[in-house]
Amino acid sequence: MLLPTLTRRERGLLFTFALLLLIAFFGPALPAADVAIAAVFADNRPLLHLPNAMDVLSNLPFLVIGCLGLYRLNRIDRSHQEALAGFPLAPPANDPPDNTLDCAWLFFAGLIATAAGSAFYHLMPDAPRLAADRAGMAVAFAGLIGIAVCERVSQRAGWPAAWFVLTAGLLAAEVCQETGNVLPWALVQFGGMALVLTLALSTPMRGAVGLKLGWVIAFYVVAKAFELGDHAIYEATGHLVSGHTLKHLVASLAGLPVLMALNRLEKGWRATLLRHNPDPAAIAA
Repeated sequence: MLLPTLTRRERGLLFTFALLLLIAFFGPALPAADVAIAAVFADNRPLLHLPNAMDVLSNLPFLVIGCLGLYRLNRIDRSHQEALAGFPLAPPANDPPDNTLDCAWLFFAGLIATAAGSAFYHLMPDAPRLAADRAGMAVAFAGLIGIAVCERVSQRAGWPAAWFVLTAGLLAAEVCQETGNVLPWALVQFGGMALVLTLALSTPMRGAVGLKLGWVIAFYVVAKAFELGDHAIYEATGHLVSGHTLKHLVASLAGLPVLMALNRLEKGWRATLLRHNPDPAAIAA
């Protein structure tokens, strides 16, 4: 069987992943300085015997948005199958894109994993728990990059890209834990966001769901700024809230543009069904 011909964007994506992989294997080791300071977050106040309460509880928005996203995806899938089952005509051309939806499932599941991993870490910050925290984030990163690739490269490239990033992210978290070399994880996190930024500057592909990647990047940048200003913000607010707590709250908002894109996708799909179906009552509200 002949291999499919790669488009220019697919070749560029493959080159980018290959370059990051080479740097991860052959680049200089970076000491994991964040492990050494893992236990000195600004706000370590307990609440009702819950240690580091604010940094733990501020992960709840990840859980909420993740659950909302999975609910929305389940609704799209169920209504799509029910409508087409009773739809005697040929399905419309703009059915929900399968690979985008698969990557969205991974992204929202990753938000839930991020909430669990980060809460677990902040209960008792140490190096092994940091690996669990990063593993949860790796799932969300993989889903996000998969969606971005579906939007700006091609549908067929999205799912393989998501699996590549997921595998690389989990391995990078383990490498950092076992060897103290943070370079692979830095490539996953910052290299991945650089890729998202590059994709955001390119033209969306035909049939894209319209994810506003610029908003995702903006939330990420603000969250990183809050993280870097953890102690300064804690002092500036009179010990009311720390930068790391705000980081969690802002970072969770990166799920909102994906939710909005899915909402537009479902509305557009239903509008198309209504145009093709002679019996609008056959489509659930």
